[in-house]
Amino acid sequence: MSATKRFWRQLTGPSLLLWLCACTLVPAERFEQQAQELGFERVLLAGDGFEHAVYMHAPDAATRGSLLHVYLDGDGSPWLAGRWVAADPTPAPSLTLKLMALDPAPRLYLGRPCYHGLATHPQCNESLWTDARYSQRVVDSMSRALGTLLLQRHSNGLVLIGHSGGGTLAMLLAERLPQTRGLVTVGANLDPDRWTTLHGYRPLTASLNPATRPPLSAGIYQLHLTGGRDRTVPADLVTGVLVAQPGAEHWHFPQYDHRCCWSEIWPALLEHLAERIKTD
Repeated sequence: MSATKRFWRQLTGPSLLLWLCACTLVPAERFEQQAQELGFERVLLAGDGFEHAVYMHAPDAATRGSLLHVYLDGDGSPWLAGRWVAADPTPAPSLTLKLMALDPAPRLYLGRPCYHGLATHPQCNESLWTDARYSQRVVDSMSRALGTLLLQRHSNGLVLIGHSGGGTLAMLLAERLPQTRGLVTVGANLDPDRWTTLHGYRPLTASLNPATRPPLSAGIYQLHLTGGRDRTVPADLVTGVLVAQPGAEHWHFPQYDHRCCWSEIWPALLEHLAERIKTD
């Protein structure tokens, strides 16, 4: 019996129903399902001209005055088969949500403009998840939303944590947010120009490039993680940018790729982060 036939014979009853339901969900719905399973609640927050989906546990008054860990996700799927613009670019499943669930610190997930079911917003257009995915408009709106969150939670600064394209945005946001105390990137696309050339992708002509920006403040602790098997963002695309970042730490894991196996080292990394960034 072929593997395909065995699969369909085993997938019956409730299992088949769950599988069919999962296949019919759009990316934003699959993300929402994952967030709920991990115990995170969704709220909408105004940025600069856009709304942002924010995922978090209910705020705890005991966390006031603590550092806030802000998780930023990758680009998701802006294109379908490399030819058609996706109607919903939301990352699903999300490695970033999985990592955030392992974090005991006050933390939340900040979505991008037009992601998470918000693509029909009047200000949204497909450019904001294709060539302008790291644009000034995106960065300004996320920066405004983060400023509001810091005021609401009376946080004692923030740590930006980004996977893939979320690491790109973390670098750009850290430059603009004086409350930033730390920055962690995982397989981050820190040089979009070289990245698009490497893969033969369309240039991100309307986006900012961290590789051409001034170095971040030396007061921001930087930790950048790369995987030796990462074909999406090879390590040399990261290390070439870090030369210009004073004091930035680089941890390289030869057996890891773009998604695997970062959750294995995440608790130890968070302990290291807490040691390096002391709260007042």
